[in-house]
Amino acid sequence: MLESFAARDDLNEVIKNRVSKACDLLDAGVPLFPNDFHKDHAVSWVLEKFGGLEGDDLEKQEDVFAIAGRIVSLRSFGKVAFFHLMDQSGRIQCYASREHLDEETYKIVKKLDVGDIVGVSGHLFRTKTGELTIACRSLKLITRSMRPLPEKYHGLKDMETRYRQRYVDLIVTPRAREIFAKRSLIVREFRRFMEEHGFMEVETPIMQPLAGGATAKPFKTHHNALDLDLFLRIAPELYLKRLLVGGFEKVFELNRSFRNEGIDTRHNPEFTMCEFYWAYATFEDLMNFTEKLFAHLAMAACGTTVVTYQGQEIDLTPGHWKRLSFHDSLTEIGGHSPDFYNDYSKVRNYIRERGEKAADSESLQKLQAKLFDLDVEGKLIQPHFIYHYPTEISPLSRRNDLRPEITDRFELFITGRELSNAFSELNDPVDQRLRFEEQVREREAGDDEAHSMDEDYLRALEYGMPPAAGQGVGIDRLVMLLTDSASIREVILFPLLRPEF
Repeated sequence: MLESFAARDDLNEVIKNRVSKACDLLDAGVPLFPNDFHKDHAVSWVLEKFGGLEGDDLEKQEDVFAIAGRIVSLRSFGKVAFFHLMDQSGRIQCYASREHLDEETYKIVKKLDVGDIVGVSGHLFRTKTGELTIACRSLKLITRSMRPLPEKYHGLKDMETRYRQRYVDLIVTPRAREIFAKRSLIVREFRRFMEEHGFMEVETPIMQPLAGGATAKPFKTHHNALDLDLFLRIAPELYLKRLLVGGFEKVFELNRSFRNEGIDTRHNPEFTMCEFYWAYATFEDLMNFTEKLFAHLAMAACGTTVVTYQGQEIDLTPGHWKRLSFHDSLTEIGGHSPDFYNDYSKVRNYIRERGEKAADSESLQKLQAKLFDLDVEGKLIQPHFIYHYPTEISPLSRRNDLRPEITDRFELFITGRELSNAFSELNDPVDQRLRFEEQVREREAGDDEAHSMDEDYLRALEYGMPPAAGQGVGIDRLVMLLTDSASIREVILFPLLRPEF
């Protein structure tokens, strides 16, 4: 089989040479992919337990360490070889000598390449340069690597190759491993924070008969047995609020959602967010809760509430966050007077002059939202809660009791991008039906992101949903912030890319 693999026209000479050496190993009776090595220790355990020992204290240790990992560097000098072995927890140098290994084992050493996975056992010592090293008393090839890793000092430089071949990126790019280890920690701490504050984790459908809970283009699929068109969820919101109707008062879901929209440094069609709902709370309660949540996550991931993102210090300390109404932000940050942003023709023409679309059928409130996107959002570097959005662009939010043209809703912006959306929930079934009907009219007029009519959700509201506040937090963007990552593709293990083949 290996001979036929080596004969492939698309293989370069380096790979063919590796295959040739693999054939030599097989001829010598050495299996290339055995599954009988027992790993007793992680590299980190060895480093932590013995890394502080020197000289005689180190030599007195009689332990024989059985570790396994990938060879990431290799230097051979005739009868001795040095290589660095890396597992998930760290890397350590190994020393293989003809003097300490039997002849058959040392022949294996001479056939090893960077990228091979091996298991070793032996004793510890320090080299003349002071590096802690395992002197191999036994060595076993566990997995033969047929392809070479990128060069040590060049690595994977092409960003698309890094994302497409994440398996290689994780081997050769320490920062990539750090990002995803930190992402795991952030998600774990997010879940712990929610549970410690009385929220129950739940799961809701990914395939839904209606794409609801947000205004976005969905992905469509079909269930053959039921002959039913379904949509991948764009948000879990309406199902989570059904649970409030059912009597659960504090629920959250760490979920995957899908939106059939563009791809850029902030957007991936498949993304992770957390949505949570809190009965008898308001959007103002969620502002305070969010400050505490983000500060907790920053401390857990970065050890401080003042984090650095792309050269800027971002202060996530509770009490330091700014709060500004939507319309006030158009003036104080966007530089537009109320006379301007309330003049339909002026706003529409201005947006068109800036190169953005502004259809004559769009309402003033929608144009104001585009004005915000153009002249406000990118300037919100420090944490800003922008609240009291117009009702027309907030179809699921509760109207403000004193000003029904605005809603009790906020969006959180940090580093010039939205990280969260939240509001006091609309629980009046009559008002919700009227909002849905307006959304249906907009859909019929050509807005394919408008919300659909959801009769079952309206029926749920008619049974009575307690007053509540709900929020969604973009996990990917949050991880970007706490890992100082400029692109969302840096924090998603396998971002969507065009097919390579």
